[in-house]
Amino acid sequence: MKAAVVPAPGARWELGEVPVPRPGPGQVLIRVRACGVCHNDVWLTNGVYDFPPLDPVIVGHEAAGEVVEVGPGVTTREVGDRVGATWVQRGCGRCDYCARGLPPTGQTAMCCAAPVLTGMTAPGGHAEYMAVEASSTVLLPGGVSYEAAAPVLCAGYTAWSALRAAEPAPGDRVAVLGVGGLGHLALQFARACGFETVAVTRSPDKRELATSLGAGAVVSGGAGLRDAGGADVLLVTNTSYAAATEALQGMRPGGRVALATIDPVGALELGPSSLVWAKRLRVTGVTHDGPDRLAEAFRLVAEGKVTPMVEEFPKEDVADAVEAVDKGAVRFRAVVRY
Repeated sequence: MKAAVVPAPGARWELGEVPVPRPGPGQVLIRVRACGVCHNDVWLTNGVYDFPPLDPVIVGHEAAGEVVEVGPGVTTREVGDRVGATWVQRGCGRCDYCARGLPPTGQTAMCCAAPVLTGMTAPGGHAEYMAVEASSTVLLPGGVSYEAAAPVLCAGYTAWSALRAAEPAPGDRVAVLGVGGLGHLALQFARACGFETVAVTRSPDKRELATSLGAGAVVSGGAGLRDAGGADVLLVTNTSYAAATEALQGMRPGGRVALATIDPVGALELGPSSLVWAKRLRVTGVTHDGPDRLAEAFRLVAEGKVTPMVEEFPKEDVADAVEAVDKGAVRFRAVVRY
C-alpha cells in the first residue's frame, strides 16, 4: 500500500510502499479515504516532540474511511461501515490511571503508563490502510464526506470539548482566541448553540471571514475584548499562550478560560495583573473529552450547523500539505486523500 513515511526527524515526508497491516484481535482494518494533517503531526516529525518509536514512521490521527476487514472478537463494526479513527485507541488497562475505569480521552494519553495512540505509539492514518482498535472508531453520520469528517476527529473534537468544558450559561458571551484550524470550528459551534460570539485575532484578513463564521464582533486582543464588553468564556484555540495571557484582561468576573491547544515553548502567566484571583476566573485544560463529545460534534456537522473548511491534497502531494501546515498557509485544515 501507499503510505506517507517520515524517514527521520526533520525529514520531508515521503510517499512510499509498505505492507498492508492485518487487524488483530479487537481491531478493524480501515481503507483510509482521507486523513487530516494536524499541527501536532508536524511537531512530531520535525523534532518539537519526541519522534514516534515506529518502523516505519506513519503519523496521522484524523483518518476517515470504510471498514474492509474485522479482526477476531469484533462485533461492533462490520465490513462496509463508514468510520473515523480517533487519536487515543485505549489505555494499557493495568496502571493506576486505568484502574479508575475512565473512558478513553486525551487525558488517557497523558496519564496512562502505556497508552495506544494513533500515529504516536501505533501506526497512523496517512496511509491507504490502517489497523486500529474497533472500540476507538466512530460511525460517521450519513451525508458527511470523508474529507469533512477528518478534521472533526481532532480539531472539531477539541473545539467542541472546549466549549462544553467551559460550561457557558444562557446569555453568556463566548470569545474565541485564534481563527485557525480549531478556531474556525469553535466559532461555528458557539454560533450553533446561540451564544453571542467574539473572535479575537490579529490577522486583518480574517475579520470578514470570522464574521461569516458567526462572530458578532472581531477584536485584536485582550484590551479590545475588554473595550467591546468582555467575555464570560474564552476558548484558546491558537498556539500562543502569550496571546492567551494578554487576552485575560478581557474576561468578565467569574469567567472561564479553556486551553484547547498546546504552546510548545510559551507559558500562560497568571500574575497579579491578570486579575485571575480578583475576578475568580477558572482556567481549564481541554483535549478530546470523551466519545460522547465527538458524537455531539458530528451531529452538528451532519445537521449543517458547522462546516469544516478544508484544503484537499492528493496523497502524492502529502509533503506539500505538511509544509503548508507548518507555514500556517492552510485555511483552515489540510486533508490528504488516500
